[in-house]
Amino acid sequence: MTPDPAVLHDLPLFPLGTVLFPRGVLALKVFEVRYLDLISTCLREGSPFGVVTLMQGGEVRRPGDSVKFERVGCLATLQSCDSDQPGILQVRCIGGRRFEPEQTLQRADGLWLAGHATLLADDITQAPRPESHGAVLALGRAVAALDQRGQHPFQAPYCYDDAGWVANRWCEILPIPLATRHKLMALPDPHARLQLVNDFLCRHGIVDA
Repeated sequence: MTPDPAVLHDLPLFPLGTVLFPRGVLALKVFEVRYLDLISTCLREGSPFGVVTLMQGGEVRRPGDSVKFERVGCLATLQSCDSDQPGILQVRCIGGRRFEPEQTLQRADGLWLAGHATLLADDITQAPRPESHGAVLALGRAVAALDQRGQHPFQAPYCYDDAGWVANRWCEILPIPLATRHKLMALPDPHARLQLVNDFLCRHGIVDA
């Protein structure tokens, strides 16, 4: 039987108190043995891992912790990995496809796995609608201001003609609750996602209503 390209098996999971978006940048400081081993495997095999947002529990393993995470995650692909001191890795990842993990289990070493992970459809590249152009222009201004301060939170190329890309980048930098950020990431309609972002910007006077 031909494997289903939309399903990944035994996908290692990295529960975090953040949300990774497709084409987003994630910097990690890795020091737990389970994740050091995970990063080593991903480097050796060129494979991704899955980032899932914590609903309960902490990023660092503690005895008796109860861990729960959201039902939609985002694949992460290693872009760089450095070690300034023994036992600690500084890792930079880029977000890929969203996925839904199934049959999750935790190994004896504490690493979570998804026995099956169903890949979700990528956003269709669509131009932002006229009513969202304020959000597009404001993001361009925000990026320019960040660049002047030597801050580069986004991965080039910058795709201002892509509604999903614009919405995702705003979601990464806006001061919104973690649960709301995750719901926006999981929302399958990029225009709806951008419209919600644009409404937020209007309410807070960042763009004109």
